[in-house]
Parts: sequence; structure tokens; C-alpha cells
Amino acid sequence: MPLRFTKMHGLGNDYIYIDGHDQDLAGYDLGKLSALVSDRHFGVGSDGLILILPSGTADFRMRIFNPDESEANMCGNGIRALSKYVYEHGLTDRTELDIETGAGIIRPRLTVDNGQVVRVTVDMGEPRLARQDIPMEGEPADAPVVNDELGVGMDLMRVTCVSMGNPHCIIFVTGAGEAPVRKLGPEIENHPCFPERTNVEFVEVVDRGHVRMRVWERGAGETLACGTGASATCVACVLNELTDRAVEVELLGGRLDIVWGDDNHVFMTGPAEEVFSGELPDEFLAPAILW
Repeated sequence: MPLRFTKMHGLGNDYIYIDGHDQDLAGYDLGKLSALVSDRHFGVGSDGLILILPSGTADFRMRIFNPDESEANMCGNGIRALSKYVYEHGLTDRTELDIETGAGIIRPRLTVDNGQVVRVTVDMGEPRLARQDIPMEGEPADAPVVNDELGVGMDLMRVTCVSMGNPHCIIFVTGAGEAPVRKLGPEIENHPCFPERTNVEFVEVVDRGHVRMRVWERGAGETLACGTGASATCVACVLNELTDRAVEVELLGGRLDIVWGDDNHVFMTGPAEEVFSGELPDEFLAPAILW
């Protein structure tokens, strides 16, 4: 039976959304399904697959699969678009939601104008800074990784690492536009210091309230935006005394407003857009069917 889907994006970080409330996904290899739909030549084209599912502990459950078939715990742009979807498609009339993710319960707050979600503010929770919580190899395991040295090939890089429910390695550069994202991104993503791999952010500080960022996402490659990466970048900037606790993060796909609050929670605000909907036919789905 064909599967209905909707393509959405947050600042160009695009995902295929499948609503599992009224569609049975039990017979699919979900990682393989993500690889199929994500392919930009033979599939729909996206940075991954997001499932909208019932939850026993929250309003909805979100599962995220990368184009390389791996599953991610959290996606900041993805959860904003999911929030827009469930409101505008009539699955909820609430403007404050609890979403179950692999990183715990995440709480988006919707700004609605004439029935349309125009912005979403997400409480991304508290950053995890201890090396063991990133996770990252090395000692001391319970200490933060702030402006530490990391050997990459023959070079030593200065890195700051933060977990926002998924790992991030932030590198400060003089110009984000010229940063060697596609060269160093995969090397650092797969560095042996990161047992679960890592996302990699290349960050240029413009002033104390504005930074530019490019991102190499774990399992996806370079993308136009990353909400958890922007959140981790704000934290890294403050830890290195480079910015204030509220920053505008300029990405290739647009801008996000990030605040690291006095309560230690990080808040991300930005837009989300629906692109189009369609159906995945049986013959396309066949390689992902388990039985």
C-alpha cells in the first residue's frame, strides 16, 4: 500500500515526514526507507526521514533517520517543522507541545497567525558538557571540553564540544565561507575520539550577538542548517567568552535566534515551511519492505 508523505524544511534543512498515526510502518526497514526517500536523484530528496508517531508519555513521538540509514536522537529544525505539521494538519490544537525524542521530552511553543504556524520556539533543554556525556574519549571524563586540542590528520585543531542530545564539535574560524567543511567535516565526524561520531560546526564570530555557522551533520553531510548545532554553537561561544548568551546564528539557509537562559536551558526560535505532499508507490517502497 502506498505511503503518504509531506516534505518540509527548516531553513533549507529538509526532511520527509510520514505520519504513523494512520499508516502502518511495522513492515518497513526504516533506515532503508530513509535512504530511499532521501536520495536526491532517485528519491524525493531530503536530509533524512522523520516519523510522527503516537506517544505514551507526550503529545507525539518523533523518530529521525539519516540518509545513511542511522537513527538520530534529536533534530532542532526537524522538530520545528513537525510542530507546524501537527498543528496545521489538525492533529492538535495546542500551541505548547511535549514531543518525545531520543534525547528526551522536548517542548516547542508555536506562534500562530491566522491558523498558520509562523515561528516555533523550542526549549532544547540543558546542554551536556562533560566529556563522557558528549560522548568523547579522554580524561578527565567528567570535565568539559573547551578550546581543547584535537589531532586531525597531521593538524591540531582547537575544539569545544557540547551535547544537545546529540554530539557537536565546534571549531572557531576566521571565515565560515572559506572553512574546509567538506574536507574536515567527515574526518572529524568519524574521529576515533567520538565513539558515536559527531556533528561538526565551523563558526565565525561576527560580534557578541551574531555568528556565522556552517555544519557537517553526522550521517547526512553538509546541510543548510542545524538547530541543535546552532544551539550548541551558542553554548560554545559563551564558554569561550566570545558572545553574549543571546545570539543570532546565520546559516546557509537562514537565521535562528538562540538564547542560553539563566536557567541553563537553551531556547531556539525559527521558522518552518511545508513544501509539498505526495505518495510513495509500492514499487518504490519494495527495497525497504521486511516481509
